[in-house]
Amino acid sequence: MPVNYQTPAPEALHPVAGIRLGVAAAGIRKKDRKDLTVIAIDAGASVAGVFTQNRFCAAPVQVCRAHLAEHGNADIRALVINTGIANAGTGESGMAASNTTCAELAALLQVDASQILPFSTGVILEPLPVDRLVAGLPAALADLAPNHWHAAAHAIMTTDTIAKAASRQLSINGKNVTITGISKGAGMIKPNMATMLGFMGTDAGIAPALLAKTLKDIADESFNAITVDGDTSTNDSFVAIATGQSGVQFSTGQEAGWSELSAALLAVAQELAQAIVRDGEGATKFMTIAVSGGQTREECRAVGYAIGHSPLVKTAFFASDPNLGRILAAIGYAGIADLDVDNIRVWLASQSGETLVAEQGGRAAAYTEDQGAAIMADAEITIRIDLARGAAQATVWTCDFSYDYVKINADYRS
Repeated sequence: MPVNYQTPAPEALHPVAGIRLGVAAAGIRKKDRKDLTVIAIDAGASVAGVFTQNRFCAAPVQVCRAHLAEHGNADIRALVINTGIANAGTGESGMAASNTTCAELAALLQVDASQILPFSTGVILEPLPVDRLVAGLPAALADLAPNHWHAAAHAIMTTDTIAKAASRQLSINGKNVTITGISKGAGMIKPNMATMLGFMGTDAGIAPALLAKTLKDIADESFNAITVDGDTSTNDSFVAIATGQSGVQFSTGQEAGWSELSAALLAVAQELAQAIVRDGEGATKFMTIAVSGGQTREECRAVGYAIGHSPLVKTAFFASDPNLGRILAAIGYAGIADLDVDNIRVWLASQSGETLVAEQGGRAAAYTEDQGAAIMADAEITIRIDLARGAAQATVWTCDFSYDYVKINADYRS
Protein backbone atom coordinates (compact mmCIF):
# COMPACT_ATOMS: atom_id res chain seq x y z
CA MET A 1 0.00 0.00 0.00
CA PRO A 2 1.18 3.57 -0.65
CA VAL A 3 2.84 5.43 2.21
CA ASN A 4 0.29 7.91 3.61
CA TYR A 5 -1.41 8.61 0.29
CA GLN A 6 -4.99 8.30 -0.96
CA THR A 7 -6.40 9.21 -4.35
CA PRO A 8 -8.51 12.37 -4.08
CA ALA A 9 -12.24 11.84 -4.51
CA PRO A 10 -13.61 12.58 -8.00
CA GLU A 11 -15.33 15.73 -6.80
CA ALA A 12 -12.04 17.03 -5.35
CA LEU A 13 -10.49 17.11 -8.83
CA HIS A 14 -11.79 20.36 -10.27
CA PRO A 15 -12.60 20.52 -13.98
CA VAL A 16 -10.34 22.78 -16.04
CA ALA A 17 -12.24 24.86 -18.58
CA GLY A 18 -11.07 23.95 -22.07
CA ILE A 19 -10.04 20.37 -21.23
CA ARG A 20 -12.12 17.19 -21.50
CA LEU A 21 -11.01 13.64 -20.75
CA GLY A 22 -12.32 10.27 -21.87
CA VAL A 23 -11.23 6.68 -21.23
CA ALA A 24 -11.89 3.32 -22.85
CA ALA A 25 -10.92 -0.35 -22.68
CA ALA A 26 -8.95 -1.06 -25.85
CA GLY A 27 -7.37 -4.37 -24.87
CA ILE A 28 -3.85 -3.05 -25.42
CA ARG A 29 -2.34 -5.74 -23.19
CA LYS A 30 -5.08 -6.98 -20.87
CA LYS A 31 -8.76 -7.48 -21.54
CA ASP A 32 -11.50 -5.54 -19.76
CA ARG A 33 -9.15 -2.88 -18.45
CA LYS A 34 -9.47 0.85 -19.08
CA ASP A 35 -6.14 1.40 -20.85
CA LEU A 36 -6.78 4.21 -23.33
CA THR A 37 -7.20 7.89 -22.50
CA VAL A 38 -7.87 10.90 -24.70
CA ILE A 39 -7.46 14.44 -23.39
CA ALA A 40 -9.16 16.90 -25.75
CA ILE A 41 -8.05 20.54 -25.67
CA ASP A 42 -9.98 23.55 -26.93
CA ALA A 43 -8.35 25.76 -29.55
CA GLY A 44 -6.15 28.58 -28.28
CA ALA A 45 -4.33 26.72 -25.48
CA SER A 46 -0.60 26.63 -24.84
CA VAL A 47 0.93 23.17 -24.38
CA ALA A 48 4.50 22.37 -23.27
CA GLY A 49 6.31 19.15 -22.43
CA VAL A 50 9.53 17.87 -20.93
CA PHE A 51 10.68 14.38 -21.78
CA THR A 52 13.11 11.62 -20.90
CA GLN A 53 16.79 12.13 -21.64
CA ASN A 54 17.20 8.37 -22.12
CA ARG A 55 18.82 7.91 -25.55
CA PHE A 56 16.57 4.88 -26.11
CA CYS A 57 13.53 7.14 -25.89
CA ALA A 58 10.24 5.68 -27.05
CA ALA A 59 8.59 6.42 -30.39
CA PRO A 60 5.78 8.52 -28.85
CA VAL A 61 8.35 10.72 -27.11
CA GLN A 62 10.03 11.40 -30.45
CA VAL A 63 6.70 12.22 -32.07
CA CYS A 64 5.67 14.51 -29.19
CA ARG A 65 8.91 16.48 -29.43
CA ALA A 66 8.46 16.91 -33.18
CA HIS A 67 4.83 18.02 -32.94
CA LEU A 68 5.48 20.51 -30.14
CA ALA A 69 8.42 21.96 -32.06
CA GLU A 70 6.32 22.27 -35.23
CA HIS A 71 3.60 24.20 -33.44
CA GLY A 72 5.75 26.22 -31.05
CA ASN A 73 3.92 24.86 -27.98
CA ALA A 74 0.59 26.07 -29.35
CA ASP A 75 -2.34 24.64 -31.35
CA ILE A 76 -2.12 21.14 -29.82
CA ARG A 77 -5.67 19.77 -29.72
CA ALA A 78 -5.44 16.38 -28.01
CA LEU A 79 -3.30 13.94 -26.08
CA VAL A 80 -3.74 10.18 -26.46
CA ILE A 81 -2.32 7.83 -23.83
CA ASN A 82 -2.16 4.06 -23.78
CA THR A 83 -0.95 1.76 -21.02
CA GLY A 84 0.30 -1.82 -21.21
CA ILE A 85 2.81 -1.42 -24.05
CA ALA A 86 5.48 1.31 -23.97
CA ASN A 87 6.16 1.34 -27.73
CA ALA A 88 9.87 1.68 -26.87
CA GLY A 89 12.64 -0.29 -28.53
CA THR A 90 10.30 -0.84 -31.47
CA GLY A 91 12.22 0.87 -34.30
CA GLU A 92 10.51 2.06 -37.46
CA SER A 93 7.35 0.06 -36.78
CA GLY A 94 7.01 1.86 -33.43
CA MET A 95 7.28 5.24 -35.12
CA ALA A 96 4.68 4.16 -37.65
CA ALA A 97 2.35 3.07 -34.82
CA SER A 98 2.63 6.44 -33.06
CA ASN A 99 2.08 8.34 -36.30
CA THR A 100 -0.91 6.17 -37.15
CA THR A 101 -2.36 6.83 -33.71
CA CYS A 102 -2.07 10.57 -34.27
CA ALA A 103 -3.53 10.41 -37.78
CA GLU A 104 -6.54 8.33 -36.74
CA LEU A 105 -7.40 10.50 -33.75
CA ALA A 106 -6.88 13.66 -35.81
CA ALA A 107 -9.34 12.39 -38.40
CA LEU A 108 -11.96 11.80 -35.72
CA LEU A 109 -11.41 15.28 -34.25
CA GLN A 110 -11.04 16.94 -37.67
CA VAL A 111 -7.65 18.44 -36.87
CA ASP A 112 -4.15 17.88 -38.23
CA ALA A 113 -2.14 14.85 -37.12
CA SER A 114 0.63 17.14 -35.91
CA GLN A 115 -1.83 18.62 -33.39
CA ILE A 116 -1.96 15.30 -31.52
CA LEU A 117 0.55 14.22 -28.85
CA PRO A 118 0.82 10.43 -28.25
CA PHE A 119 2.02 8.78 -25.02
CA SER A 120 2.62 5.14 -24.17
CA THR A 121 3.68 3.32 -21.01
CA GLY A 122 4.17 -0.34 -20.14
CA VAL A 123 6.37 -3.15 -21.36
CA ILE A 124 9.42 -2.20 -23.45
CA LEU A 125 10.53 -4.06 -26.62
CA GLU A 126 7.05 -5.25 -27.58
CA PRO A 127 5.02 -3.95 -30.56
CA LEU A 128 2.09 -1.64 -29.90
CA PRO A 129 -1.18 -3.23 -31.11
CA VAL A 130 -2.17 -0.06 -32.93
CA ASP A 131 -5.24 -1.65 -34.51
CA ARG A 132 -6.72 -2.23 -31.05
CA LEU A 133 -5.76 1.27 -29.95
CA VAL A 134 -7.41 2.84 -32.99
CA ALA A 135 -10.53 0.71 -32.53
CA GLY A 136 -10.84 2.07 -28.98
CA LEU A 137 -10.64 5.75 -29.92
CA PRO A 138 -14.38 6.28 -30.66
CA ALA A 139 -15.32 4.97 -27.20
CA ALA A 140 -12.77 7.25 -25.55
CA LEU A 141 -14.13 10.23 -27.47
CA ALA A 142 -17.70 9.33 -26.55
CA ASP A 143 -16.60 9.38 -22.90
CA LEU A 144 -15.10 12.89 -23.04
CA ALA A 145 -16.15 15.09 -20.11
CA PRO A 146 -14.53 17.92 -18.11
CA ASN A 147 -14.87 16.01 -14.81
CA HIS A 148 -13.16 12.76 -15.84
CA TRP A 149 -9.75 13.47 -14.26
CA HIS A 150 -10.36 10.73 -11.67
CA ALA A 151 -11.14 8.13 -14.34
CA ALA A 152 -8.11 9.19 -16.40
CA ALA A 153 -5.83 8.91 -13.36
CA HIS A 154 -6.86 5.25 -13.08
CA ALA A 155 -6.64 4.55 -16.81
CA ILE A 156 -2.96 5.59 -17.09
CA MET A 157 -1.76 3.23 -14.32
CA THR A 158 0.57 0.25 -14.88
CA THR A 159 2.24 -1.22 -11.76
CA ASP A 160 0.79 1.60 -9.67
CA THR A 161 -1.29 0.39 -6.74
CA ILE A 162 -3.22 3.66 -6.57
CA ALA A 163 -4.21 6.47 -8.91
CA LYS A 164 -2.40 9.77 -8.43
CA ALA A 165 -4.03 13.17 -8.81
CA ALA A 166 -4.00 16.67 -7.34
CA SER A 167 -6.05 19.84 -7.74
CA ARG A 168 -5.99 23.46 -6.56
CA GLN A 169 -8.13 26.53 -6.97
CA LEU A 170 -6.98 30.06 -6.19
CA SER A 171 -8.02 33.64 -6.79
CA ILE A 172 -5.72 35.67 -9.04
CA ASN A 173 -6.50 39.28 -9.87
CA GLY A 174 -10.08 38.73 -8.72
CA LYS A 175 -10.67 35.68 -10.91
CA ASN A 176 -10.89 32.01 -9.97
CA VAL A 177 -8.08 29.85 -11.44
CA THR A 178 -8.01 26.04 -11.44
CA ILE A 179 -5.06 23.64 -11.66
CA THR A 180 -5.60 19.88 -11.88
CA GLY A 181 -3.16 17.12 -12.70
CA ILE A 182 -2.61 13.37 -12.79
CA SER A 183 0.51 11.22 -12.83
CA LYS A 184 1.53 7.58 -12.96
CA GLY A 185 4.62 5.70 -11.96
CA ALA A 186 5.85 3.28 -9.32
CA GLY A 187 9.02 1.72 -10.75
CA MET A 188 11.74 2.61 -13.25
CA ILE A 189 11.74 6.00 -11.56
CA LYS A 190 14.74 8.30 -11.70
CA PRO A 191 13.44 11.04 -13.94
CA ASN A 192 15.76 13.16 -16.01
CA MET A 193 13.58 16.09 -17.04
CA ALA A 194 10.20 14.44 -16.44
CA THR A 195 8.40 11.62 -14.68
CA MET A 196 7.00 8.42 -16.11
CA LEU A 197 3.79 10.18 -17.13
CA GLY A 198 2.38 13.42 -15.78
CA PHE A 199 -0.30 15.73 -17.13
CA MET A 200 -1.30 19.06 -15.60
CA GLY A 201 -3.89 21.54 -16.81
CA THR A 202 -4.84 25.06 -15.81
CA ASP A 203 -7.41 27.52 -17.09
CA ALA A 204 -4.92 30.35 -16.65
CA GLY A 205 -3.51 31.73 -19.86
CA ILE A 206 0.27 31.32 -20.14
CA ALA A 207 2.18 32.30 -23.28
CA PRO A 208 3.82 29.29 -24.97
CA ALA A 209 7.42 30.39 -24.32
CA LEU A 210 6.69 31.22 -20.69
CA LEU A 211 4.89 27.90 -20.17
CA ALA A 212 7.83 25.96 -21.61
CA LYS A 213 10.33 27.70 -19.32
CA THR A 214 8.06 27.39 -16.29
CA LEU A 215 7.45 23.69 -16.90
CA LYS A 216 11.19 23.01 -17.00
CA ASP A 217 11.71 24.90 -13.74
CA ILE A 218 8.79 23.09 -12.09
CA ALA A 219 10.04 19.69 -13.27
CA ASP A 220 13.45 20.36 -11.74
CA GLU A 221 11.85 20.98 -8.33
CA SER A 222 9.34 18.12 -8.45
CA PHE A 223 9.62 15.19 -10.86
CA ASN A 224 13.38 15.65 -11.21
CA ALA A 225 13.76 15.46 -7.45
CA ILE A 226 12.39 11.93 -6.97
CA THR A 227 13.83 8.45 -7.31
CA VAL A 228 12.52 4.97 -6.59
CA ASP A 229 15.19 2.76 -8.14
CA GLY A 230 17.55 5.02 -10.10
CA ASP A 231 16.33 3.84 -13.52
CA THR A 232 15.39 6.54 -16.03
CA SER A 233 12.48 5.36 -18.18
CA THR A 234 12.39 5.40 -21.98
CA ASN A 235 8.96 7.08 -21.89
CA ASP A 236 9.16 9.82 -19.25
CA SER A 237 6.85 12.70 -20.15
CA PHE A 238 5.46 15.65 -18.21
CA VAL A 239 3.03 17.93 -20.04
CA ALA A 240 1.30 21.15 -19.02
CA ILE A 241 -1.75 22.68 -20.70
CA ALA A 242 -2.81 26.30 -20.17
CA THR A 243 -6.21 27.03 -21.75
CA GLY A 244 -6.60 30.70 -20.80
CA GLN A 245 -10.33 30.28 -20.23
CA SER A 246 -10.26 31.76 -16.71
CA GLY A 247 -9.57 35.18 -18.25
CA VAL A 248 -6.24 35.52 -16.42
CA GLN A 249 -3.37 35.89 -18.86
CA PHE A 250 0.42 35.86 -18.36
CA SER A 251 2.85 36.70 -21.13
CA THR A 252 6.19 37.43 -19.45
CA GLY A 253 5.93 36.23 -15.84
CA GLN A 254 6.30 39.82 -14.65
CA GLU A 255 2.55 40.39 -14.29
CA ALA A 256 0.73 40.68 -10.97
CA GLY A 257 -0.37 37.28 -9.73
CA TRP A 258 2.32 35.28 -11.51
CA SER A 259 4.18 34.35 -8.33
CA GLU A 260 0.96 32.96 -6.85
CA LEU A 261 0.17 30.93 -9.96
CA SER A 262 3.69 29.55 -10.39
CA ALA A 263 3.79 28.55 -6.71
CA ALA A 264 0.47 26.72 -7.08
CA LEU A 265 1.66 24.94 -10.25
CA LEU A 266 4.78 23.79 -8.38
CA ALA A 267 2.70 22.61 -5.41
CA VAL A 268 0.51 20.45 -7.66
CA ALA A 269 3.56 19.03 -9.47
CA GLN A 270 5.31 18.23 -6.19
CA GLU A 271 2.20 16.48 -4.87
CA LEU A 272 2.01 14.37 -8.02
CA ALA A 273 5.74 13.58 -7.92
CA GLN A 274 5.75 12.66 -4.25
CA ALA A 275 2.72 10.42 -4.80
CA ILE A 276 4.87 8.36 -7.19
CA VAL A 277 7.49 7.84 -4.49
CA ARG A 278 4.83 7.06 -1.89
CA ASP A 279 3.57 4.37 -4.26
CA GLY A 280 7.07 3.15 -5.17
CA GLU A 281 7.01 -0.55 -5.92
CA GLY A 282 6.91 -2.31 -2.55
CA ALA A 283 7.55 0.93 -0.61
CA THR A 284 6.93 1.05 3.14
CA LYS A 285 8.84 4.28 3.95
CA PHE A 286 8.76 7.76 2.40
CA MET A 287 12.13 9.47 2.78
CA THR A 288 13.04 13.12 2.37
CA ILE A 289 16.75 13.78 1.83
CA ALA A 290 17.44 17.46 2.55
CA VAL A 291 20.98 18.55 1.72
CA SER A 292 22.23 22.03 2.63
CA GLY A 293 25.55 23.80 2.90
CA GLY A 294 26.72 22.99 -0.63
CA GLN A 295 28.68 25.21 -2.97
CA THR A 296 26.13 24.53 -5.73
CA ARG A 297 22.65 23.09 -5.99
CA GLU A 298 24.04 20.43 -8.31
CA GLU A 299 26.43 19.02 -5.70
CA CYS A 300 23.67 19.03 -3.09
CA ARG A 301 21.46 17.09 -5.48
CA ALA A 302 24.32 14.68 -6.26
CA VAL A 303 24.60 13.87 -2.54
CA GLY A 304 20.83 13.47 -2.26
CA TYR A 305 20.69 11.08 -5.19
CA ALA A 306 23.70 9.09 -4.00
CA ILE A 307 21.84 8.38 -0.77
CA GLY A 308 18.46 7.91 -2.47
CA HIS A 309 19.83 5.43 -5.00
CA SER A 310 21.83 3.31 -2.58
CA PRO A 311 20.27 -0.17 -2.22
CA LEU A 312 22.15 -0.52 1.07
CA VAL A 313 20.63 2.66 2.50
CA LYS A 314 17.17 1.80 1.18
CA THR A 315 17.16 -1.76 2.55
CA ALA A 316 18.42 -0.53 5.94
CA PHE A 317 15.46 1.84 6.16
CA PHE A 318 13.06 -0.94 5.20
CA ALA A 319 14.37 -2.97 8.13
CA SER A 320 14.54 0.06 10.47
CA ASP A 321 18.17 -0.93 10.94
CA PRO A 322 20.34 2.04 12.04
CA ASN A 323 23.31 0.91 9.97
CA LEU A 324 23.87 4.56 9.13
CA GLY A 325 27.47 4.33 8.01
CA ARG A 326 25.85 3.51 4.66
CA ILE A 327 24.68 7.15 4.46
CA LEU A 328 28.20 8.42 5.08
CA ALA A 329 29.55 6.08 2.40
CA ALA A 330 27.03 7.42 -0.13
CA ILE A 331 27.93 11.02 0.69
CA GLY A 332 31.57 10.14 0.21
CA TYR A 333 31.12 8.69 -3.28
CA ALA A 334 28.73 11.40 -4.52
CA GLY A 335 31.52 12.93 -6.57
CA ILE A 336 32.59 16.02 -4.58
CA ALA A 337 36.36 15.75 -4.93
CA ASP A 338 37.30 18.36 -2.32
CA LEU A 339 34.68 17.44 0.29
CA ASP A 340 35.92 17.85 3.88
CA VAL A 341 34.13 15.04 5.71
CA ASP A 342 35.17 16.38 9.11
CA ASN A 343 32.79 19.32 8.64
CA ILE A 344 29.70 17.28 7.68
CA ARG A 345 26.77 16.78 10.03
CA VAL A 346 23.94 14.27 9.50
CA TRP A 347 20.58 14.15 11.29
CA LEU A 348 17.65 11.74 11.25
CA ALA A 349 14.16 13.07 11.95
CA SER A 350 10.55 11.83 12.01
CA GLN A 351 7.47 12.31 14.12
CA SER A 352 9.40 10.49 16.86
CA GLY A 353 11.94 13.31 17.03
CA GLU A 354 15.30 14.33 15.61
CA THR A 355 18.79 13.15 16.45
CA LEU A 356 22.28 14.18 15.32
CA VAL A 357 23.87 11.02 13.92
CA ALA A 358 27.29 12.09 12.66
CA GLU A 359 29.70 15.02 13.02
CA GLN A 360 33.44 15.66 12.89
CA GLY A 361 33.97 12.69 10.60
CA GLY A 362 32.26 10.08 12.78
CA ARG A 363 29.41 9.14 15.11
CA ALA A 364 27.97 12.02 17.16
CA ALA A 365 28.92 11.65 20.81
CA ALA A 366 25.33 11.65 22.10
CA TYR A 367 23.87 9.42 19.39
CA THR A 368 22.60 5.93 20.21
CA GLU A 369 21.33 3.23 17.89
CA ASP A 370 18.09 3.09 19.89
CA GLN A 371 17.42 6.68 18.84
CA GLY A 372 18.09 5.85 15.19
CA ALA A 373 15.92 2.72 15.26
CA ALA A 374 12.99 4.60 16.82
CA ILE A 375 13.06 7.23 14.09
CA MET A 376 13.52 4.69 11.30
CA ALA A 377 10.47 2.75 12.48
CA ASP A 378 8.22 5.62 11.36
CA ALA A 379 6.74 5.70 7.86
CA GLU A 380 8.01 9.19 6.99
CA ILE A 381 11.66 9.99 7.67
CA THR A 382 13.93 12.92 6.89
CA ILE A 383 17.68 12.55 6.39
CA ARG A 384 19.22 15.99 6.79
CA ILE A 385 22.82 16.68 5.74
CA ASP A 386 24.87 19.87 6.19
CA LEU A 387 27.92 19.87 3.90
CA ALA A 388 29.23 23.07 5.56
CA ARG A 389 30.82 24.42 2.38
CA GLY A 390 28.35 26.98 1.02
CA ALA A 391 24.78 28.27 0.93
CA ALA A 392 23.21 26.00 -1.72
CA GLN A 393 20.61 23.36 -0.93
CA ALA A 394 18.46 20.70 -2.61
CA THR A 395 15.85 18.12 -1.66
CA VAL A 396 15.37 14.61 -3.04
CA TRP A 397 12.44 12.33 -2.23
CA THR A 398 12.77 8.55 -2.28
CA CYS A 399 11.48 5.36 -0.68
CA ASP A 400 12.87 2.19 0.84
CA PHE A 401 13.46 -1.16 -0.90
CA SER A 402 11.37 -4.06 0.36
CA TYR A 403 11.02 -7.71 -0.63
CA ASP A 404 8.03 -6.73 -2.74
CA TYR A 405 10.11 -4.57 -5.11
CA VAL A 406 11.85 -7.70 -6.35
CA LYS A 407 8.59 -9.67 -6.53
CA ILE A 408 6.80 -6.96 -8.52
CA ASN A 409 9.59 -6.60 -11.06
CA ALA A 410 10.12 -10.34 -11.34
CA ASP A 411 6.44 -10.82 -12.17
CA TYR A 412 5.86 -7.63 -14.22
CA ARG A 413 5.44 -9.29 -17.64
CA SER A 414 3.34 -12.20 -16.43
